[in-house]
Amino acid sequence: MQALRSVRTNGARPVAAKGSRAVSARPFGTACCRPAIGRVALKAVAKNATEEKKNSDSAARQLLGMKGAALETDIWKIRVQLTKPVTWIPLIWGVACGAAASGNYQWNDPTNIAQLLTCMMMSGPFLTGYTQTINDWYDRDIDAINEPYRPIPSGRISEQDVIIQIWVLLLGGLGVAYGLDRWAGHETPTLLILAVFGSFISYIYSAPPLKLKQSGWAGNYALGSSYIALPWWAGQALFGTLTLDVMALTVAYSLAGLGIAIVNDFKSIEGDRKMGLQSLPVAFGVDTAKWICVSTIDVTQLGVAAYLAWGLKEYTYAGVLLALILPQIFFQIKYFLPDPIANDVKYQASAQPFLVFGLLTTGLAIGHMNQIAAAAASAGM
Repeated sequence: MQALRSVRTNGARPVAAKGSRAVSARPFGTACCRPAIGRVALKAVAKNATEEKKNSDSAARQLLGMKGAALETDIWKIRVQLTKPVTWIPLIWGVACGAAASGNYQWNDPTNIAQLLTCMMMSGPFLTGYTQTINDWYDRDIDAINEPYRPIPSGRISEQDVIIQIWVLLLGGLGVAYGLDRWAGHETPTLLILAVFGSFISYIYSAPPLKLKQSGWAGNYALGSSYIALPWWAGQALFGTLTLDVMALTVAYSLAGLGIAIVNDFKSIEGDRKMGLQSLPVAFGVDTAKWICVSTIDVTQLGVAAYLAWGLKEYTYAGVLLALILPQIFFQIKYFLPDPIANDVKYQASAQPFLVFGLLTTGLAIGHMNQIAAAAASAGM
């Protein structure tokens, strides 16, 4: 028993004297300490990775002109942020839809591709960039409430630099439009006329005394038509003939764009209310405005699908468009209607791709109809 007691005593950790702190006999770095050290290191690595991802996301948002952007100091990155590149996409897509609707665009022709890309540059970086810059200029007081990180309210770009950017983008876009008219051999400078008209709408949308955005209906419809009708007209006029029936259809289709514009108003309710802007969520309240929003989006597209089926006899395209409307309704029920303020971005990211492909489907249907009409006219000759 004594031997056993001796073994136990020799194998035990020494005990400190009474009144002092017990200290382990195992040196630092032995097996008992490594797991704790590893956990601390892993937490530090995870924290650094999270911070790096957060900084990367903020930098990307800054360049795209999205909410939650980093406070960039580079003047050229600030200039890009003012143009909100994320908003170029619908306009660029609209140009492609108009080209498809012309019935004359050749998807594998290098000249057609170059003309299309140039028209997209006019509609996106130049004229949409002009629109977003001038909108930020006239919205600087509202942005100081809703989005104080924006370049103008944060003071990271001077008034003179903003004014110069507005003029460079506007004149650049008009110059490209005129060049496209010459390139396409237009006797009437159709694209230049469209560019001037669109630029004027952009100006009165943001600038006093009209400032269309002060009215929820007029402002949102002006925005919606700028996203759908105007770029479509530019693409179709570049490669074919812009007809009154197509202009009427795209003006009607712009009601869906009105609904999309309303989605963007939910994040700015506080600032709009303080500045006296009657956006639809401010004028009607969140619950009513969200139903107005989804109704304009869905009813418009269903009406276009019906027109493709019974008006143009393009039953296949009508069926495809209907199939693209159903997922949008699903995401409205899942995300938007329960909470349009919290889920506006999530809803748009989920549903909007189906809307824009529906727009292209409509363009292809009209293009197919125009090809048949051209073939019939050639046969008649």
